[in-house]
Amino acid sequence: MSGHSKWATTKRQKAVVDAKRGALFTKIGNQIAIAARQGTDPAMNPSLAMVLEKARLANMPKANIERAIARVADKSAAALIEDTYEAYGPGGAGIIIEVATDNKNRTLPEVRHTLEKNGGRMAEPGSVMFQFARKGSILISEKTEDALLAALDAGAEDAEEVEDGIEIVTAPSDLMKVRENLLSAGLTVTSAELKYLPTSTVPVEGDNAEKLEKLLDAVDDLDDVVAVHTNAE
Repeated sequence: MSGHSKWATTKRQKAVVDAKRGALFTKIGNQIAIAARQGTDPAMNPSLAMVLEKARLANMPKANIERAIARVADKSAAALIEDTYEAYGPGGAGIIIEVATDNKNRTLPEVRHTLEKNGGRMAEPGSVMFQFARKGSILISEKTEDALLAALDAGAEDAEEVEDGIEIVTAPSDLMKVRENLLSAGLTVTSAELKYLPTSTVPVEGDNAEKLEKLLDAVDDLDDVVAVHTNAE
């Protein structure tokens, strides 16, 4: 698959190593609560299994995970809504912003304000999304040629060496199967999730690159934002 972006992995496991663990756990907790609507048994619910793996890699406490799953049965808990916003950043970069919120009237203005404050703007639905494809993304820590071949043998659509390992692209429905194949091959999986990957990229350099990084950081730091994707190169 074409269009790998250098921005795709710069913030991977971002808050795990800094002082923002609480915010990260809140984001993952919201994802768990949404996924658990399709069933609380991860063996029967691949979406939940995927998010639970993300929680494990982030060292999320068991109590937090259990509390997030319990929200499914809690009638008094505010309903979470998944939504996706499209935007443009400095240098014309396209941005996809995934959110999980219990109040869209709060989240949308927060996202819009943060974008405008940092040189970006909201885009019309569909005007950015066509430049992306929904794919499974798996990161393994190994960087050897054998690991790359094993990734392709495991059922990957594409694989590419990145800063912190090899990023493997799969069809969304194949994500968990390929992950299991990689583990069976003795490889170290450090993340596995669904992402919006660019089908083509936009060069962003100089001052615009610095401004874009600042914008992406600011949007990602919003409590209701689950993930941020860009096609900047």
